[in-house]
Amino acid sequence: MTSNNPFELIYQDDSLLVVNKPAGMLAVPGRGEDKQDCLSARLLQTFPDALVVHRLDMATSGLMVFARGAGMQRRISLMFQEREVSKRYLAIVSGVLEREAGEICLPLISDWPNRPRQMIDHTLGKPSLTRYRLLGMENSNSHVELEPVTGRTHQLRVHLAAIGHPILGDALYGDAASAPRLLLHACSLSFNHPVSGEPLNFASPAPF
Repeated sequence: MTSNNPFELIYQDDSLLVVNKPAGMLAVPGRGEDKQDCLSARLLQTFPDALVVHRLDMATSGLMVFARGAGMQRRISLMFQEREVSKRYLAIVSGVLEREAGEICLPLISDWPNRPRQMIDHTLGKPSLTRYRLLGMENSNSHVELEPVTGRTHQLRVHLAAIGHPILGDALYGDAASAPRLLLHACSLSFNHPVSGEPLNFASPAPF
């Protein structure tokens, strides 16, 4: 599946780019000729030094940072590793959350025979923490803000499904027919500029 939606360039300077990725577009190339069209490849056509520092699932829309050059890639990647980048997501999940805010702390590991699925494993899984806040209700579903304190693959999707509130439209961990797309959007990124130290705050409203 390839998205024909153009990406939106939110910010650019000599150090980094911030881009709004549409749902249905790969962030980076996948395996096979049919999975080479992706956000990073399209960016390279305009910015030959653009390099990936983090990813979003193909089905997820929202804000992504790209570094300009290998040195900046190392610096910004370290900022993500050290949790110096604040990330927020908006989602619509199935059902009514019992609490207005809370934490989901469940260890995650790859479900190897069923890749790309991830699963909870209390013995071998890596520590994983998601914070959530209820924003409102609509048609017996919950609008939530999500903060992935750790950055595991599919973390938000697995964690919400594990507590009985899968994200609508999730073909892997919920019901794909519950929405036209995965209702998960990276809405906010905040960090200090890796060169100037200036606080940077980016926001993108959810398209659902």
